[in-house]
Amino acid sequence: MSASISITTAAGPTTTPAPTTTSRRALWLPGLGFATGGAVAATVVAGAADALGVSLEIAGARIPLLGFTQLAFVFSVVGIVLAAAFRRWSDRPAQVFVRTAVALVAVSLVPDALTPDVDVATRVALMVTHIAVAAAVVPGLRSRLR
Repeated sequence: MSASISITTAAGPTTTPAPTTTSRRALWLPGLGFATGGAVAATVVAGAADALGVSLEIAGARIPLLGFTQLAFVFSVVGIVLAAAFRRWSDRPAQVFVRTAVALVAVSLVPDALTPDVDVATRVALMVTHIAVAAAVVPGLRSRLR
C-alpha cells in the first residue's frame, strides 16, 4: 500500500509519493540476548535435574553444566543465522523460521530418545533442556522477523 501527498501550487495540484520507511527490526544483538537466555534456560534445567538426583551421564561420562550452556548458546547462534537468512531470502521469514526451528528441535530430541544405556529420567531431562532453549529463543527471533 503506497501513500501519496497532494500539494496545491500556483501551477495546480501535484501529487508526490510519500516517503517510504522500511522498518527492519534489529536481529543480531537481540538474537544474542535470546541465545544467552536459551543458554541460561538449558543450564537451569540441567542444574535442577542434577539437584533432583537425575544422572547427567551418557556412556559413563558426566555432562558438565557448562556443556549445556555452551551447546545451547552455539546452536542458538545457528538459529540466529537461519533467521537472518530467512529474513533475507523468504517472503514469509517468520513462518519459515518457526517451521524450521520446530523441525530442528524435533530432530534434536531423537538422539536423546535413542541413546542406549541412559535411564528415563536422564532422557527426559535432556529433552527438556532442548525444549527450554527453544522456548527462550524461537519466539524472540520470530518477533524480530515480523
